[in-house]
Amino acid sequence: MPQQLEYADIRRLVPHAHPMLLIDRVVEFEPYERIVTTKTVSGSEPCYTRLADGLGSRSFAYPPSLLMESWGQGGAVLWMKRAAAQEEKPKGPLILAAVRDVAFHRPVLPGDVLRHVVRVDQYVGDSIVMSGESYVGDERVSEVGYAIAVMRPADQVSWGDR
Repeated sequence: MPQQLEYADIRRLVPHAHPMLLIDRVVEFEPYERIVTTKTVSGSEPCYTRLADGLGSRSFAYPPSLLMESWGQGGAVLWMKRAAAQEEKPKGPLILAAVRDVAFHRPVLPGDVLRHVVRVDQYVGDSIVMSGESYVGDERVSEVGYAIAVMRPADQVSWGDR
């Protein structure tokens, strides 16, 4: 049964917050298996704040790393919905650990509305394996053949000597 979630619902499910919460809405949801999310890319995104005036439109291509993070956050929502249904508490931060077989077909620009399709291929302990693609309209802009996200206890995650 398809389900939808609004931004406030998403914020309650995943630990991400502004400016790193990179999905706006869940438009389809199949428990444990598949999710479709949207994100509107705006010219006021933090990634554009230091760009000089007078640059061409290609300079405003949404960074591929943020595109992958946005796509992966759909998997995080799916994973946290599953955990909530099983009355499990998250043990720590969710980390997009690896992506393979990624292809980018065209730049994403301010004004584009991304539609991410994420399928969870496998749940393995505190990790998930996902695949999927992202679209603007009906045009596929990227695809992910294989991605792994992990959940690790906060005390086991090192952020270096900061």
